[in-house]
Order: sequence, then C-alpha cells, then structure tokens
Amino acid sequence: MTEGSYKQFCPVAMASEVLCSRWTMIVVRELVCGSTRFNDLKRGVPRMSPALLSKRLKDLELAGVVQRVAGGGKGGGYEYRLTPAGRELEPIVKAIGFWGQRWVETAPTLQNVDPELLMWDMRRSVNVAALPRQRTVVQFTYTDRPEKKRSYWLIVEANGTVDVCSIDPGFEVDLYVSTDLRTLTAIWLGLTTIHAETENDRLTVVGDTALERTMSNWLGLSSFAAERKLAPA
Repeated sequence: MTEGSYKQFCPVAMASEVLCSRWTMIVVRELVCGSTRFNDLKRGVPRMSPALLSKRLKDLELAGVVQRVAGGGKGGGYEYRLTPAGRELEPIVKAIGFWGQRWVETAPTLQNVDPELLMWDMRRSVNVAALPRQRTVVQFTYTDRPEKKRSYWLIVEANGTVDVCSIDPGFEVDLYVSTDLRTLTAIWLGLTTIHAETENDRLTVVGDTALERTMSNWLGLSSFAAERKLAPA
C-alpha cells in the first residue's frame, strides 16, 4: 500500500500504513469477531459505505491480512477470512479495545450511540446456554428513537442461532424491553447495570418472568465490559 505512506523503514510506520487508514481497524475488528460475509461485515460498520468497505477489504487482501474464498452453503458468493497474519492481529485489536475501555472518557463514548450496531454487537454476546431450548424473542424498544426506527427484535432459535430484525418478524414476543438507546449502550459497555437502570426507571422489562429475572445472565456484555474505567493522570 502506497496511499498515505509515511516513507519510513520503522516497522510501526509500515504496519500503520496497512492498518491505520480510516475504518480499517474496525473492519479487522469485525473479522476478528467472526464476520466473514460482506453483508455481515456491513452490519458491523453501518456508517461505512459499501464502496469503502469493498476497498478496505481489497487493501487488506493485498496486504496479506485477508483471503477471499468461495463461500459455502446455499448463499454462494464469497467469504473474507483472516490469514495467519490477520489472526495475529486479534490480541492487538483486543488490547486497543481494553485501552479504550480504561482510558477513553465515558461521555464522548456515549455520544456515538447507534441502534443497529448495538443490536448487532449484542447478538454476538448473547449467552445462549442461559436461555430455554426453544425459540426466544425479545423486543427492544428505544423510546428516544423515531417511531419507525424504534423497535428491534432479538431472536434466538432452539438450535442456538441468534439473529436481529428491524422489521417485526411476526413471532410471539417473550419479553419486552423498553429504554433509551444511551442507557442500553451503557449497560452493554458495563458502565451501569440492568438492576441500577431498572431502579432508576430508565429501563422497563415486561414479559416472561424467568427471562426477566435472568436477563443479566443471557444478555451478555461487551467483551471489554469487565475492564475498570480509569481516569487520565
């Protein structure tokens, strides 16, 4: 890659030329988290244009970080898989995330809330083992969003498959969760708890009592949530 070259022999500079262009590390994050299909990658970076995502994937392929392979299953198409060089980035991505959780101020973090990204991330962290072995449907309603973009459905099938819909899937809802987007984002990031926000009347949960009681077990949190927030010296 020559675009934006630092023209330095330093390995840090050379690695930065590959990884530090806009959105590249976020795309790598999605690959590390297990997304391989273009549409799934796009759902993990909803504010990134498809054209730019395609370009970044091609850049990563040229750099030897990603390999494009024929997809299996009925969908066909292509999948993007990390090469051995790409898999070595996993601890680096995690280290950056833990650093951000420790040192980046909370207020700016919660200014960048995004319902589609939050739901997509929550989908990955659901603790399926804590749910009944049958289809479970949870409707999340964000009270501060426009009416037509207010509700999302988290669907966990009996076989453990987890999906998210922004259009009513027509299934019977087992649990209704109502809150504002900032509150649920803060919960998922580990900055507050379900119990605290329920007590503060910022979170309302209605429906199956067992699901309501065990919500903190099955909802799951960000993989960085356990990291304690620190203040800059």
